[in-house]
Amino acid sequence: MKNIMFIAPPAAGKGTQAELVVNKYKIPHISTGDILRKISTEDSEIGNYVYETLASGKLVKDEITYQLIEDRLKQDDCKNGFIIDGFPRNLEQAYEYDRILNKLGYEIGNVILINIDKKKLEKRITGRRICEDCKTIYNINDKFSSPDIDSICDNCGGKLYQRSDDNLEAFQTRYEMYQEKTEPIIDHYKKKNVLVEINGDDSIENIFNEINKIINR
Repeated sequence: MKNIMFIAPPAAGKGTQAELVVNKYKIPHISTGDILRKISTEDSEIGNYVYETLASGKLVKDEITYQLIEDRLKQDDCKNGFIIDGFPRNLEQAYEYDRILNKLGYEIGNVILINIDKKKLEKRITGRRICEDCKTIYNINDKFSSPDIDSICDNCGGKLYQRSDDNLEAFQTRYEMYQEKTEPIIDHYKKKNVLVEINGDDSIENIFNEINKIINR
């Protein structure tokens, strides 16, 4: 089993695919956000720093993030592979991630780029609706994933709502950030011959099948 990194623009379905991989292969999903939230609950110098930083809306220093990621990757459950999520977010972090892996004797593994047209992402974002009760996700702009009755969950009858950041303005900001920060990472891993591109404009099942082929080749 190789280590896996997903790269994808906002709303491309990266989280869904990561969850499917975790469930099938029983490998840990290493999320920098989860690591930081967990450490922020600890009564320690670093825990207090992270708590105060997150509470103020600021970014945790890179050096702290690097150390926390390295500590997490040293744990036994990562020995047979893992998914890294939310990191690296820029080229400098990619260099540091490579250094950490090299230090621990790990390979980069598979870097999987989920590609999808921007206009289709816009439709996904603006059409996304979530059930207040069971959290099922629908999309009113897609006939295959829209609810049978407008604003009502097919599963439990709960009310569907739209997240406050599921709008074109917020999406544009996130997409521009993705282009600015993430595309250099794509070039970095292309040069290392570890990046594989797949079509994100397909069903969840078909995308997962493609990912399985990459993992098992």
